[in-house]
Amino acid sequence: MPPPARVFFVLPGGISLLFRESAASVATRILEGSLALHLTENFRHQHGRNAGQAEIRSWERSLPALVNALMEAGLDNIEVLIEYSLPLTSKRADAVLAGVHPTTGEPSYVVVELKQWSAAYPEEDEPLLCRIDAYPQPVLNPIEQVRGYCEYLLSFNGALERMPKSLAGVAFLHNATEFGVAGLRSVKEDQRGRMYTGEQRGAFLDFLRSRLAAKPGAEAADVLLSGKVRPSKQLMAVAAAEIRDREQFVLIAEQRVAYEQVMSAVRKAKRSNHKQVVVVTGGPGSGKSVVALSLLGELYRRGVTALHATGSASFTKTMRKVAGARKPAVQQLFKYFNSFMDAEPNDLDVLICDEAHRLRKTSANRYTKAELRTGRPQVAELIDAARVPVFLLDQHQVVRPGEMGTKEEIKRAAAAQGLECTVVELDGQFRCGGSDAYEKWVVDLLGLEGGTPSQWEPDGKLELRTAESPQELEDFLVARRKEDYSARMSAGYCWKWTTKVTPDMTALPVDVVIGDWARPWNVFGERSVLGAPPSPLWATDPAGFGQVGCVYTAQGFEYDWSGVIIGPDLVWRTDRWIVDRTASKDPIFTKATPDSDIDRLIRNTYKVLLTRGMVGTIIYSTDPETREKLRSLVSPASGVMALVGV
Repeated sequence: MPPPARVFFVLPGGISLLFRESAASVATRILEGSLALHLTENFRHQHGRNAGQAEIRSWERSLPALVNALMEAGLDNIEVLIEYSLPLTSKRADAVLAGVHPTTGEPSYVVVELKQWSAAYPEEDEPLLCRIDAYPQPVLNPIEQVRGYCEYLLSFNGALERMPKSLAGVAFLHNATEFGVAGLRSVKEDQRGRMYTGEQRGAFLDFLRSRLAAKPGAEAADVLLSGKVRPSKQLMAVAAAEIRDREQFVLIAEQRVAYEQVMSAVRKAKRSNHKQVVVVTGGPGSGKSVVALSLLGELYRRGVTALHATGSASFTKTMRKVAGARKPAVQQLFKYFNSFMDAEPNDLDVLICDEAHRLRKTSANRYTKAELRTGRPQVAELIDAARVPVFLLDQHQVVRPGEMGTKEEIKRAAAAQGLECTVVELDGQFRCGGSDAYEKWVVDLLGLEGGTPSQWEPDGKLELRTAESPQELEDFLVARRKEDYSARMSAGYCWKWTTKVTPDMTALPVDVVIGDWARPWNVFGERSVLGAPPSPLWATDPAGFGQVGCVYTAQGFEYDWSGVIIGPDLVWRTDRWIVDRTASKDPIFTKATPDSDIDRLIRNTYKVLLTRGMVGTIIYSTDPETREKLRSLVSPASGVMALVGV
């Protein structure tokens, strides 16, 4: 009998897995019929939701195929880490095998991607993508998928960084025949990305023996799991190098699929005068802007005419400043959605529309020339401007009346022009410490998808706290900054914003007043004032701390610690949220804005603010009953959960 299961749910640095035991112990649990039950319960505990049926079927069918191969190869004592999370993301490798290399005697690791596919074929002329009859959309070639996992681990696990040759990656398609997946082998295979089918079981066993000796692997697993997780590369910190020099980000899973779909459309456009719309959807931190910058950088290096556009002044001006700091030509790559009213059709090869949830009905505003006031939909203008228009969006980030960027709206606009529209959904989480459980908690907290507030169950990836006063919130963030974390305070738009700053002022106007605590909003306008950065740079300039940001300056950015002040526009009463439109000072809302729109937009505003933090979030509400509700949902010690016995 194996010992009682001891599960390493979450380890320091946010590394998590569902199960860890020797191959022999896992094999015994499979024979008992208890492994899938353990994994199902552990998954629910860790992620705050039930595992999907497809995931459970994989545990019931694919893990036995792997473990049986290990036993037959004589590798009973190597350590099997099941559902190993990639650091700082919500993506998981099916298994990581830990042991000793048979030649060097050093630690050795094999990342394993398990597929139940019986057949798969390349996507037209794009071998990095493949089609499976059961899936409506193409997916990443498993050879490239596991290679991406390996490269990502090498980038973010300190233990592997010191010994890169210790890591190998393999996809095991245990139900497939060579004939059924032959087309997938047009992708180059190497140590970190290779594939074996059920017909190649003998070769798969030889590969496992070549990487792992018949010795205990517990010590090697300890080394891997104790490896220091390096902080995620923040978007702005590497933007310049990404665009000008070389690829800085490792794109994995659906991110890579989105990237390849766009590059495929670009190649088709070059070959055959083809035009195609691509939509990439995903929640905050799913990697939309990373995909956008990776595309822009690669297209720029290839000499393909491409531009990046947003509806956000803060995001566009920050990108111009950071990415084009020493190369003015790069600044011209960043435009606004309303820059294309008189663009020549298909003048661009690619137009990358980031933050596309901020699309408006038309591009015209009070400054628009009369001859350009055609009433043409903004989405149609953007589609017309390029052979491959790309839209990246999150529908829960629509925060202003008149914003209408949705997947359905873009598909309708493409269909009206008879154009093919490809949709790629990013389901990973790279912000909020990679915690998909936190992102779901926020969605449920605010009732955005029909859910209700639930108790926060710490997953070790993100720390969540509540504060009893704005001073406590600020003091906590000041302490984090002394530990070299970045931090910002933001709030709902519940205080008037002094937009006129005169030369005789000796301090910024303190508009956000809560009791005896008072702080300024972020600076209005394009110029630094009294040492505080201009509005577009509040989120990225260290001098932005001390001012309170609003949704328009926070949206699209990330920082380590996020302090969020929930104002009187959103309060909890007995068993539900109440949105008080009279408490909002946002001038974008008018008497004509329907209550239902204001309700949705204010909830979306707090969704944006609550999902900016990469390490943690601390929340304060100005309303006592709301503070009590938040306190009941968030335990005081909600940061790290280490070892849990089951």
